[in-house]
Amino acid sequence: MSETGTTAQGAGGDDHGHREHHPEQQLKRSLGFRDLVVYGLLFIAPMAPVGVFGTLDAKSHGAVALVYVVATVAMAFTAFSYAQMVRVVPQAGSVFAYARVGLGNGAGFVAGWMAMLDYVLIPAVAYLFSGIAMEALVPEVSRWVWTALAVVVTTLLNLWGVRAAARVGFLVLAMEIVVLLVFVVAAIVVLARDGAARDWLSPLSGDGSQGAFALSAVVGAVSVAVLSYLGFDAIATFAEEVTGGSAKVARALLFCLALAGVLFVAQTYLVALLEPVSSAQLAAEPERQGSAFYDAVDASVGTWLHDLVAVSKAIGAAFAALAGQAAAGRLLFAMGRDRRLPGVLSRTDAGVPRVALLVSAVITMVAAVWAARRDDGLDHLVSVVDVGALTAFTLLHASVVGWFVVRRAGGPVSWWRHALVPVLGAAITVAVIVEASGTAQLVGAIWLAVGLVVLAAQAPGRRTLGA
Repeated sequence: MSETGTTAQGAGGDDHGHREHHPEQQLKRSLGFRDLVVYGLLFIAPMAPVGVFGTLDAKSHGAVALVYVVATVAMAFTAFSYAQMVRVVPQAGSVFAYARVGLGNGAGFVAGWMAMLDYVLIPAVAYLFSGIAMEALVPEVSRWVWTALAVVVTTLLNLWGVRAAARVGFLVLAMEIVVLLVFVVAAIVVLARDGAARDWLSPLSGDGSQGAFALSAVVGAVSVAVLSYLGFDAIATFAEEVTGGSAKVARALLFCLALAGVLFVAQTYLVALLEPVSSAQLAAEPERQGSAFYDAVDASVGTWLHDLVAVSKAIGAAFAALAGQAAAGRLLFAMGRDRRLPGVLSRTDAGVPRVALLVSAVITMVAAVWAARRDDGLDHLVSVVDVGALTAFTLLHASVVGWFVVRRAGGPVSWWRHALVPVLGAAITVAVIVEASGTAQLVGAIWLAVGLVVLAAQAPGRRTLGA
């Protein structure tokens, strides 16, 4: 029994249960609570708001810190649903495994297929961010070379093993947090010495430059801000490699989201007070939005902190991609093990899914280098990375209802945990999908259509690949 009732393990050959796997298809348990949090925070990145601060400030009429408060609460619904299902199905497939037991094999495949789009492209974006930053520091070397180099280095770390990658990732994460603390201290010193450029409550109530506080503006900005949190769910993909049971994974999920929320609110509150440009000006001049965080730091604190933050982002982006690549490898591994993708993906070497990791790395390398060689490559990647994850999140919420309420397989039903929370969570993720760009929706629809074709090809009697 788990904290939420009967698990899906021990069902023998039942398609909805946990199958016994060959030793070559098993992962090595070596991760602790700290390692899980490291992977989650690496994927999210402690200073994720840096790139979208200007956009959120303009959209929310200056209430950017409030946006992250609301976004953290909104994503808490998804984190809570993950925490429910990871205890039921503590497997590497994450949302693929959850939807499979809660909604059926077809829905499980669709959830895994859509999550794959997110897990493959988010690392590509992160690698490209790293390449762009390194090119700015060493312009003699093209950004596509830096991008490819980042893929190679982090792939080698992932092939070395999840524990080794977690150790190196911890050092990088510590560096990012130190840089964030340096920013916080420097900002507080400047504010104490020179005062705030905006009203002290404006990051929570708006700066007034676009009229009175508008809740609709904050909600509109939240649809963008929730994208900063994508990646915390990667923790669930390591469920078969953690020591101490699935409850540790659930705690890590919730802790990682809460900590990220605190970090995001704190840094956006401070930089909003330092921002000399009004939200109305940023809205009128969108070309200034991308560098708004850096410009505010440069003007108020100094170029040295601007450069320090930029270097931290360059290194941090590469290791965010490392965490994403590791999660993508576990997803491919799980889908291969269940014969929803070619079975060769389920092979492990010393407990490391090296085949799945290499396949993930090759796909990510192609996408990242392609984008790095195009002037508009970053825009193309960023516009499509989120629909896959949000669709998978929606199916995650549905799987909670399917397992606990419809199938009643988890013991007594808690209507707020097993119905209210997932329904509200699904409403939030659907709303964000609706607010996504037309390009993102089109790519998501095409990817879904391809997945449905693959699913249809697994007809009765031939329902597996590589069997």
